[in-house]
Amino acid sequence: MAEHAIGIDMGATHIKAVVVNTAGEIIHQEQTHTRDQEGAWKEAVATALQALQKKLLQPVKSIGLSAPGLANEKNDRIAIMPGRLEGLENFDWSSFLGVRTWVLNDAHAATLAEAKFGAGKGKQHVLLLTLGSGVGGGIVVNGELHQGLLQRAGHMGHATTNANAHSLDVTGMAGSLEDAIGNLTVGRRSYGKYQTTAELVDAYKNGEPIATQVWLDSVKSLAAALSSFINIISPELVILGGGIAKAGKSLFEPLSAFMTIFEWRANGLTIPIVPAAFGEFAGAIGAASFALQKEKSIT
Repeated sequence: MAEHAIGIDMGATHIKAVVVNTAGEIIHQEQTHTRDQEGAWKEAVATALQALQKKLLQPVKSIGLSAPGLANEKNDRIAIMPGRLEGLENFDWSSFLGVRTWVLNDAHAATLAEAKFGAGKGKQHVLLLTLGSGVGGGIVVNGELHQGLLQRAGHMGHATTNANAHSLDVTGMAGSLEDAIGNLTVGRRSYGKYQTTAELVDAYKNGEPIATQVWLDSVKSLAAALSSFINIISPELVILGGGIAKAGKSLFEPLSAFMTIFEWRANGLTIPIVPAAFGEFAGAIGAASFALQKEKSIT
């Protein structure tokens, strides 16, 4: 019988939980509301876990849990998560759930899912960006997730595309990529005309001039940032996930045009930029994969 692991992803609004095997196949899945109040989120996680355990005919050795914030060095809890999910920082999941629990950043988990089982399967060097309310991401080097000091590697959204900008993002970065294309700043970037990326892209498709300028400026910033990341990390593949990546050719066609200008194509090599294979369960799948990997390293 194949070895299994449970992966749980704590999103902003929903908790998604899966049982996967070593091939990354989902055997069972559950979903519930996050309930972002003091203590409520941990009970929601426990409920999702119990529902999965009832469906299994064998115990699991460990659980993988992905969440916003920075994991600690041991990957057994979130060490830094200011602003929401009060009480999450330094919460001991293994003790609470009664099963050894490996914890990692949610974008790191999505990166693992794509690198091991999704669009980056078979690649050794992969860069993933999640384009949503903000911009997250992850880096795989030599087939392994690179977490770095303080486990904060991969926060590509906090790289600058305009150091002269007057606005600072949540990390204090001026003119960040996150502010340039993230969903939270659409209203400001469009002079209040649009409030979501979906509205902006629909107007762009219809040829509306302001939407066209705002959207193409955002995509241009993304292209400049990706070209910079390619120069620094030298991945085999760039994967774009998150809700904004669902814009499809409205994103990928102008992005390709701008990459033609900005990308350093040494020896004529173009780095492919592709959409993510997994949807909303990517974080949970990646968390389960992380647990399997960690268990293998200690046996």
